[in-house]
Amino acid sequence: MESLEITAPTAAIASPEAGTAEIIDETLIAQEAAAIERIKVLRPQLGDDVVILGHHYQRDEVVQFADFVGDSYQLSKEGAAVDAKYIVFAGVHFMAESAVILGREDQTVILPNMQAGCSMADMANAEQVLTAWDELEQVFMDDPENHIMPITYMNSAANLKSFVGMHGGTVCTSSNARGALEWAFAQRGKVLFFPDQHLGRNTGKDMGVPLDEMVVWNPFKPFGGLTDEEILNAKIILWRGHCSVHQQFRPG
Repeated sequence: MESLEITAPTAAIASPEAGTAEIIDETLIAQEAAAIERIKVLRPQLGDDVVILGHHYQRDEVVQFADFVGDSYQLSKEGAAVDAKYIVFAGVHFMAESAVILGREDQTVILPNMQAGCSMADMANAEQVLTAWDELEQVFMDDPENHIMPITYMNSAANLKSFVGMHGGTVCTSSNARGALEWAFAQRGKVLFFPDQHLGRNTGKDMGVPLDEMVVWNPFKPFGGLTDEEILNAKIILWRGHCSVHQQFRPG
């Protein structure tokens, strides 16, 4: 199979526009144009053996080659439903992991850039969550599983999805977060929600959970920076995580 190779840029020019100086790399632009033309030739040769999944956040130059465009969960299901042997996921690391989880054993998932990550997913790792679980056990003087339901948002690493499964919890999307919380509260009195504190808080508030019954767990502080009383009185323990991009939006 022919491979694509992008070499380092060699020339750049400055172009003032609207009072700012934009650096336009002519070499990189030319290389990208050449890569697009090569993909147009190679893609038909691969046929149904390959399916390309393009996340909504990708640029038009990438999305134009996608067989399916959508959010991470939808795309993972689309990839598993086709006969393709290879799934090329134009997205970030946790998305490709989700495609592996939902895909068939005979499918191989390819992430074009292994360094592509999600800042929010990186705000909760397995070691931190395990530490939090151990500290909660000390607070309750009992197995946390008897008191707290762990829920992780889809935008998280595969080992965190495994963690919640091992402890009777679940994985939610933004569209079914309320259903996940209702399901959790029907079985246990409290929820540990990670990594997106805002999704957990806004969903809890919409369900009528008072703000003073939702606390934020800081993984960089012992016991999340909370007192035993705060933990015991909380209905939802929110992980201190957020989407770095969404944080940039402000009320108009």
